[in-house]
Amino acid sequence: MKTRESHSLVEVVKGLLDRYREIETAFQDGSVPPGSDAYRKMTREWRRLQKLAEPALAWERASARLEEAEAILADEEADEELKELAQADGEEAKEEAGTRLDEIRDALLTEEPLSDRNVILEIRAGTGGEEASLFALDLYKMYQRYAEARRWRFELLSASETDLGGFKEAVVSVEGDGVFDALRFESGGHRVQRVPETEAGGRIHTSACTVAVLPEPEEVEIDLDPEDLKIDTFRASGPGGQKVNKTSSAVRMTHLPTGLVVSCQDEKSQHKNRSKALKIMKSRLFELEQKKKQQERSDQRRTQIGSGDRSERVRTYNFPQNRVTDHRIKKNFSLQTVIAGDLADVVDALTGALRAERLSQMENGEGW
Repeated sequence: MKTRESHSLVEVVKGLLDRYREIETAFQDGSVPPGSDAYRKMTREWRRLQKLAEPALAWERASARLEEAEAILADEEADEELKELAQADGEEAKEEAGTRLDEIRDALLTEEPLSDRNVILEIRAGTGGEEASLFALDLYKMYQRYAEARRWRFELLSASETDLGGFKEAVVSVEGDGVFDALRFESGGHRVQRVPETEAGGRIHTSACTVAVLPEPEEVEIDLDPEDLKIDTFRASGPGGQKVNKTSSAVRMTHLPTGLVVSCQDEKSQHKNRSKALKIMKSRLFELEQKKKQQERSDQRRTQIGSGDRSERVRTYNFPQNRVTDHRIKKNFSLQTVIAGDLADVVDALTGALRAERLSQMENGEGW
């Protein structure tokens, strides 16, 4: 009897189980002090491995049963009745091992190192003037509805509004289970085609926005030197600013080594604006670090769903034809459904494309 698994995947699963048990042992014997940086890193790794541990342990048990059955079948002295039982149990164990390995394969094919992270979601109006700003507001509401349906925490950290109520920029914190896994495909350029309300001639206009999905770092992952930050305070301005501009509560934070700038003015409290700005700054710095690491990896995976770069056009929202087209997978979806915040079909399709592409890479011998 032979199981369906490939040798390389079996070795990966064995390695995952070894590491899972190693971490559990460290927790039990107290070799890693609770509250330490190492303990926090290990806890996050353990949570990731825990998702794979159940099918991996089931595979391990089934594989042991299969080996036992094969040993009985190879034993010339075993009686026929015992061999019949071993044959039946071995076939059942083989099927179980294959099923469990398929579960692990599917999980690994779509897994990302940052899968369990919360995110900072940034939406910026691009070409198209006021219409682009109104489209940015539409995207904001779309993600807000999606977050509500998934029971995520959706908090506006910073916004720059226009006179007509649109967004030049909106920065949001999204927290919950599976946030990064679901939103990771949203990074890039989003284009809208529709007739603006202000268009008397009924002509279709094309506008664009960019979306960035930044995974939030752990405290231990970003070593931010206060000396590298320049913090300026000023009075808030623009729509809504009249409520908070009596004192210098707005904050502009500049990271001197990289030139990154973050501004927050939505809170009346300077302390709260400073806290929000720091949260956004850390996520942007973490994104820069992740991109640097990806470029340094010689075996970096390039998939058909794209790199997620903000300059890459990922989706078009065509109102006259009531469709949304995702250009990475060349597939259309109902515009009304997507704009209403139901992104399930889009996420499933993109996840499936990612799985298929990575499976092809595995079959071509590129490894896990």
